[in-house]
This record gives sequence, structure tokens and C-alpha cells, in this order.
Amino acid sequence: MARMTVNGEGVNYRLDPETPLLWALRDASNLTGTKYGCDSRDCGACTVIVDGRAVMSCGVALRDLEGASVTTIEGLSANGAHPVQQAWLAEQVTMCGYCEPGFIMAIAALLEASPQPSEEQIASLPNICRCGAYPRIRKAIARAAQAAAAPAVRG
Repeated sequence: MARMTVNGEGVNYRLDPETPLLWALRDASNLTGTKYGCDSRDCGACTVIVDGRAVMSCGVALRDLEGASVTTIEGLSANGAHPVQQAWLAEQVTMCGYCEPGFIMAIAALLEASPQPSEEQIASLPNICRCGAYPRIRKAIARAAQAAAAPAVRG
């Protein structure tokens, strides 16, 4: 059994300890926003945030996640209000949408760790967009970083 927190809720997975987190999320928790893309940690479609770091969920077994805190695209924000989600929409990044959840999670983790990421940090994101929306993805990252840095307006 693997005990962890998923999107703020305690979860006890009664699955083989070798089960990849991806399949526990999709099959046992019905969190299908985390996508299956390659099963070899090459595409990033399955990226989630584990203890504050972007992790490809196809490559981590439940046995390694005891006590971890996992956030999926479903748990990033209740209403799509996260700065990365808002920037993604504003820059009209979506093409086929398959890479979208993984990219958004990887970018959210990057901006949390480095609010003004360098070009090298952005280029080092391992996620792949097979539609080639990279120029819009870069614009969305810049927009999200700017939005996150802006002081809150009080009214």
C-alpha cells in the first residue's frame, strides 16, 4: 500500500508497489488529465508535481512515493485560475491539447522554483509538443511569470 496526498486528499493505493504513479492516478483515482504518452519519460505528457517538483509520472513507482504530496492538473486550481492556465488560454497555445496538462504542470513547477526563469531553464523543459506550439508556449511562460510577479490589486 502507498499512502500519499493527491490534490490535497489523503489516498491509500492498494496496488502493486511497482505500479507507475501514472496508472494509479488514471485508473485508481480517475484523474485522467494526466496523459499517457510514451511510457519512457521522453514526452512529458504525464507530468505532475510531486513535493514541489515536476515529475513524469510514468517513470516513478508507487513504492517511491510513500508520504509524498502529488498535484495533478485537476488539482492545480479549482477553476482554471492558475497563472499558467490563464496564460495558456490568453496565448491560445492549445492545438491538439494532448501535451497541455503535462506542459502546464512542468511550467507551474518551474515558475514556483524560479519565478523569472532563464532561457536555458525554459529550453530545458523536457516536455514535447508534437504540434509545434513552442513559440506560443514561450509566450505563455513569459505571461504567466509576469502575472505571478504582479502585486495583487486590492479593491
